Amino acid sequence: MSEAPPSQPGTTSTSIRTGPSPRPAAADPSHAGEHDATLYLHPQTLSRLGTFELRAKMIVEGVMSGMHRSPYKGFSVEFAQHRPYVAGDDLRHLDWKVYGRSDKLYLKQYEQETSLDLVVLVDASGSMNYGSRLFSEASGQGVKTSPSGQSEWTKYDHATATAAAYAYMALRQGDRVGLGIFADALIDAADRTSASSQWRKIVNILSKHPVGEASDIGRVIDQTLAKLNNRCLIVLVSDFFEDPQRLRTALARIKHHRHDVILSQIVDQQEREFRFTDAAPFEGLEGEGRVRLDPRAIRSAYCQAFEEHLDTVEKLARSFGFDYQLVDTHGWLGPSLASFVSRRNAILKRTKAG
Repeated sequence: MSEAPPSQPGTTSTSIRTGPSPRPAAADPSHAGEHDATLYLHPQTLSRLGTFELRAKMIVEGVMSGMHRSPYKGFSVEFAQHRPYVAGDDLRHLDWKVYGRSDKLYLKQYEQETSLDLVVLVDASGSMNYGSRLFSEASGQGVKTSPSGQSEWTKYDHATATAAAYAYMALRQGDRVGLGIFADALIDAADRTSASSQWRKIVNILSKHPVGEASDIGRVIDQTLAKLNNRCLIVLVSDFFEDPQRLRTALARIKHHRHDVILSQIVDQQEREFRFTDAAPFEGLEGEGRVRLDPRAIRSAYCQAFEEHLDTVEKLARSFGFDYQLVDTHGWLGPSLASFVSRRNAILKRTKAG
């Protein structure tokens, strides 16, 4: 057995590894087809989240009829203005007369409610490949191993379930959803759409394997922002084993573009509590090397550093007015996420009422 703890949480992307080998560095072509979404989204999660709406704190710019109140323009009966066509928009609202005069595509906009664009970014860097919970227990389906044959439920597995839950909620209420899988750059992505085929496409992309590279959230945010032409709700799902200053810079860029953000920090219980008892080699999952140590000798300092890093990430999120949720991979996703979304919605309603 080998383990690899983050020696200085927040300043390194090292994590803990157990088991004979990590996941492959790239997706196995044999898993390129369709995947069973229930492997990553427990049916209880669907039932608990089905009644909640995702709402953005900022004023969202709608592109199709939805359930999010806004002074911006939606599609109804009272014409308000035109706006340029964006890939994925409903072609029914194209103004063909304008196209005939200008040879450019514009959509008619009307006064009504607008919808929310959701972009979910999931960390697939090497540190996300750690897990100490049995896959068979966490999947909720009695499946003993992941599609890649791994018997542990990793942080990446929990991250994919979290991403699937957010996508499910948004698609259920008619919103456009986009997805990005990243490490030191975007690995794979699904463009934003509310089409009925989007759920299956999201599940297939989430079946990617974590890679050995460290995460570079700053670069990923730059790549993502370059593709966004309207304000969105961005959900970042990661362990955030990232230098706090680089994370601060990335969040500042998102804030500058007036997007809303939810930071979902995924942490494994063993990773946080460091309950190892025997001296063993600890190996970084992102190329940091191997060191043999006695975990009992460093447990106190390690746990203090880890908690300080968690606190730093939360404070960074709050300082920009973003939402933050700490997610334990040993807990059930449905109850915790449903409670989080419910509290968020209640706060937003009180803010609007005030």
